[in-house]
Amino acid sequence: MAINFQQAEFIRSATAPKDFPRDGLPQVAFAGRSNVGKSSVINRLLGRKNFARVGAAPGKTVHINYFLIDKTFYLVDLPGYGYAKVSKAERDRWGRLMEDYFADRQLMTFGAMIVDARHKPTADDCTMAQWYRDAGCPFVVVANKLDKLKKREIESNLLTIRETLELDKSVKLIPFSAEKGEGKQELLDLILSKL
Repeated sequence: MAINFQQAEFIRSATAPKDFPRDGLPQVAFAGRSNVGKSSVINRLLGRKNFARVGAAPGKTVHINYFLIDKTFYLVDLPGYGYAKVSKAERDRWGRLMEDYFADRQLMTFGAMIVDARHKPTADDCTMAQWYRDAGCPFVVVANKLDKLKKREIESNLLTIRETLELDKSVKLIPFSAEKGEGKQELLDLILSKL
């Protein structure tokens, strides 16, 4: 299936479950900590500079944003998690919205969880990995910021990520650099294989 990933249009921001599209198109859901470079990964995949907003301050994605890719599937940008500089009430609202999304098994076709290749995953990352597992749909873990690591650090960091998130062999872990494009083709091919 040939999909033009540059053919992307913003459809809507969902603030409640009633806003989730239910038209039967596949949904690929991206999640990650607030400062992990999720928007940069999405922009790299789409070959667009500022499609998903890249904020100077983390925590810019506050709703569930839907982008229609080549009229074929939705790229779903979930709110960043683990960011402390918003009110507890706002964090709770994001949490409920995401719980509603993950609880509805009709929605997500495939998940992409973005982590920082430089650091051991946080407790929030472990919770997110568990949400993907509980949702019962396949997902991939994308270790972004690969370009910030020394070559000799890569293998041990990836092993730490796999062990900390308790990923079984079926979950692919892709080393990725939104900055340089490493891992882009592998991630695109994996997404295409799940549609």
